[in-house]
Amino acid sequence: MRDLYDLLHAIKEKPAMYLGSPSVSNLFIFLIGYNFARREQGIPITTQEQKFLEFQPWLQQRFSLSTSASWARIILLYAVDEVQGFWLFFDLLTEFLQQSISPIESKANSISKSEAA
Repeated sequence: MRDLYDLLHAIKEKPAMYLGSPSVSNLFIFLIGYNFARREQGIPITTQEQKFLEFQPWLQQRFSLSTSASWARIILLYAVDEVQGFWLFFDLLTEFLQQSISPIESKANSISKSEAA
């Protein structure tokens, strides 16, 4: 089974296959469904998923915002549209994960490296 970062990498490579089109809002809803399905199946939260829960508070701090808006809505404040927001999500996720590199988060590097290829 794929872990969270493998799944995000696959979505980044082929967004239409998973989301219909590259859209930060569609990505947000997809991940809500992913988390719901895992909880319904009794699959415990992984270290990666636990770390990802810190992404929204990190975004709020990074942009000096105090809001209850989702990370997707925060990103849309700084993007021209849904597509740009989709790509900005991956840039911000890479930045977020690189702040505390560990063996688990090292998969995030593959997200940014695939973009350079």
